[in-house]
Amino acid sequence: MAKVFIGIGSNLSDPLTQVCEAINALNTIEQTSLIQASSLYGSKPMGPQDQPDYVNAVAELETSLEPFELLDELQRIEGEFGRERIKGNRWGARVLDLDILLIDQLVIDTERLIVPHYGMKAREFVILPLAEIAPTLILPDGSTIKTLSNTIDPNGLTILSGN
Repeated sequence: MAKVFIGIGSNLSDPLTQVCEAINALNTIEQTSLIQASSLYGSKPMGPQDQPDYVNAVAELETSLEPFELLDELQRIEGEFGRERIKGNRWGARVLDLDILLIDQLVIDTERLIVPHYGMKAREFVILPLAEIAPTLILPDGSTIKTLSNTIDPNGLTILSGN
C-alpha cells in the first residue's frame, strides 16, 4: 500500500460542504482507505483575485492503485461534484480540485501527472495542512514539512474548522 497525500480545494457552491463531502468521497475509492484529513482552512485564491476565497484541506490515503488509476478516480470524483475542466483556466474558480501531492517517495514527471505536486512547496494552503497531519514528513528532495511550515508565509490562511 502506498501512502498518498491529496490536496483538496473548493471556492464555489458552498465550499465548506464541498470539501467535507470530497473527503468522504475519497474513502469510497476502491483499494483505498482514508487515514486522516487536516482541519479545513480558508485561503485567498491564487491567480485572479476576482473570485471567492477557497476552503482547503489535505487528506492522507493508503492505496494499492497505481498513480494514474488514482488520478482517474480523483478526476471522476471531481466530475461527480460538477467540476468542468476548461483549457486555459488554470487559476479559475472551481467546485472541487483534488491534487495528488505525494505518493510515498515517488517522483513522476509526465504531461498528465507531476508528483510531488509542482507547486506544493510554495503554497501555504498545502504546506500548513500537511504539517498538521504529517509533521515529520520528508519529501523526495530531502526537504521536510516541518522546515517548510516554519518558513512559509501563512498569507492570511485561517483554520475554519477541525476535522
